[in-house]
Amino acid sequence: MHLATHDNVLQMIGNTPLMAVRRLDTRPCELFLKLENQNPGGSIKDRVGLYLIQAAEKSGALKPGGTLIEATAGNTGLGLALVAAQKGYRLLLVIPDKMSQEKIFHLKAMGADVLMTRSDVSKGHPEYYRDVAERLAGEMPNSYFVNQFGNPANAQAHEETTAPEIWEQMGHKLDTVVCGAGTGGTLAGLTHYFARTAPQVDMVLADPVGSGLAQFATSGSLPAKMTPWLVEGIGGDTVPPVGDFSRVTAAYSIADAEAFRTCRELLAREGIIAGTSTGTLLAAALRYCREQRTPKRVVSFVCDSGNKYLSKVYNDYWMLDQGFIEREHRGDLRDLIARPHSEHAAVTVNSTETVMAAYRRMKLYDVSQVPVMQDGRIVGIVDEEDILVEVVDNPAHFNEPVTRAMASGLVTVAADAPVAQLMEIFKRGMVAIVMQGSEFQGLITRIDLLNWLRRRL
Repeated sequence: MHLATHDNVLQMIGNTPLMAVRRLDTRPCELFLKLENQNPGGSIKDRVGLYLIQAAEKSGALKPGGTLIEATAGNTGLGLALVAAQKGYRLLLVIPDKMSQEKIFHLKAMGADVLMTRSDVSKGHPEYYRDVAERLAGEMPNSYFVNQFGNPANAQAHEETTAPEIWEQMGHKLDTVVCGAGTGGTLAGLTHYFARTAPQVDMVLADPVGSGLAQFATSGSLPAKMTPWLVEGIGGDTVPPVGDFSRVTAAYSIADAEAFRTCRELLAREGIIAGTSTGTLLAAALRYCREQRTPKRVVSFVCDSGNKYLSKVYNDYWMLDQGFIEREHRGDLRDLIARPHSEHAAVTVNSTETVMAAYRRMKLYDVSQVPVMQDGRIVGIVDEEDILVEVVDNPAHFNEPVTRAMASGLVTVAADAPVAQLMEIFKRGMVAIVMQGSEFQGLITRIDLLNWLRRRL
């Protein structure tokens, strides 16, 4: 059997597989997912990154040794970083501060320079990420502002590659495509191709709640007020210049909670680990399919890999903090504990372990203090300051028993105590050790209380 080989990673962009959804309820419809997470950079934006840079080279706007500057919520940045690294260009990305840490680590590992800015401001604000990127491009010599939101090469990538691949993979039997819009390139490219090739194919928009694009697609105007959303990469508070909403026949607004839960359901039922925008698209596609009265063949996308969102949508503690999944409600302070000891979730250290073990556990789980346990009972607590005091004069004390560094004079609070009692503990610079009788329940920190209060809004 002959196996095709590629000369470089850029040749591996595109020609992604199409998978039938079999274990989710699609009622009379057949639903297929275009697995764009199979691109070498892990997302549909690899196609865009390649086209944007090739177009800049062809026009002469991008010179050898030049710097690419772009505003991105993540995946276009990863696509650009992949291509820029192969072609020898410097890349500066301006990104909103809601991007997952995995994406940022990925970008930096590929050599991109990353500038974080605010995600809670809109166009016209001096810290709005797209305005910042354009301003930097005007100030920096031998630089090129990629401008994915207004660059026709964005839509061209999908018109020339994504759309014809779908059409051929579906055997020219396709009724509906469900996609999102961030830059608008995917929607525009698919719209242009199917308007010309198969005008009977309907375009359906999936949009996060809080974004204005669903309303724009159906009414031609943006809502007076828009609110932030957590899904990355799609949605908008302005209409992207490259977008084309002319053939959208229906639009669905999907709340973050539904999108994130749909991501987790896709992994559990179909074995596909996908990013948060996929949750929005899939939730909209499932709603569409379940509303139909006659069978239809529907395509949507796995836009990128969920490996970039392990700290968010696939992290139970983050999902709990956001209020997207619920624990059993007990009606007392145990509802505030992020990592209950009864669920084996509390980060602890045994009294027989070393100071180094406590320090490593704090680093691994990103916590500032850990309870010290002995025979199932809490006998102390050790925090960063305790460890620092123990080792500052003699680093060899990292190897001493953790009991040497821990505080053993515990200040506890009963599970049925009022929330106000927590503030008395916090004002003393301590964390709350919650007990029910003699049993340790877990810790409550200031951030745990803040998360609990926010969820009550």
